[in-house]
Amino acid sequence: MSDSALEVIGLYKNFGALEVAHNIDFTLKRGARHALIGPNGAGKTTFINLITGVLTPSSGQIILNGQDITGLGQAERSRCGIARTFQINQLFRGLTVLENVVLAIAERQGIASSMFRPLSSYSEVTDEAMELLGNFELNEDALRRIDELPYGRQRLVEIVIALGQRPSVLLLDEPAAGIPSSESQHILDAASALSSDITVLIIEHDMEIVFSVADYITVLVSGAVLTEGKPEVIAADERVRAVYLGEVDRG
Repeated sequence: MSDSALEVIGLYKNFGALEVAHNIDFTLKRGARHALIGPNGAGKTTFINLITGVLTPSSGQIILNGQDITGLGQAERSRCGIARTFQINQLFRGLTVLENVVLAIAERQGIASSMFRPLSSYSEVTDEAMELLGNFELNEDALRRIDELPYGRQRLVEIVIALGQRPSVLLLDEPAAGIPSSESQHILDAASALSSDITVLIIEHDMEIVFSVADYITVLVSGAVLTEGKPEVIAADERVRAVYLGEVDRG
């Protein structure tokens, strides 16, 4: 088995004359904690949308665990082992935390469309959901509606839902977005606690989270890879400071 969980080869996407991904070559090593960073408009979410099938590439290949998934749709890619969270959460706000997680697990098992009985009738599914919630200290919130939770805990629920799909590759798209800095530690703890069996790509503006979690960083600028390397290499790169951190050479 290859040591790469995900490979992107020559990924290109355009909308007419507008090019949003420029021949991107990218490798996500199995078991890695890899961060994708870049300034606003760099194409980070576009890149994730291409990987997950929201967008279809104009050219290039996407290889997941040795399988070419370039031609597959979103649902098929999910079944192959990709799960993601979103910048703005996609939760069912009128349902409870437990119901949200149960639906994700039931969808994975192919029984979501036939769940017409009370949750107590699906003990295996609810037991798995409660175990996942317990791993993130959310079990006490299980019967609360999503719209009753602080936003930071809603973001944690979204990670739990993604894990309910049992992914081999988890894409976290700005998991700390909209969360007060005082609560971002919860996201950091959650990311750090993920199983080593899961390969993680995190897209994040919060550099504390990036440098605390990531063992490798790729910098994207204008839809192309500027550079990549270990966190200490990226932190010392003058080009990264110039385009991402807003620093300039003062001579």
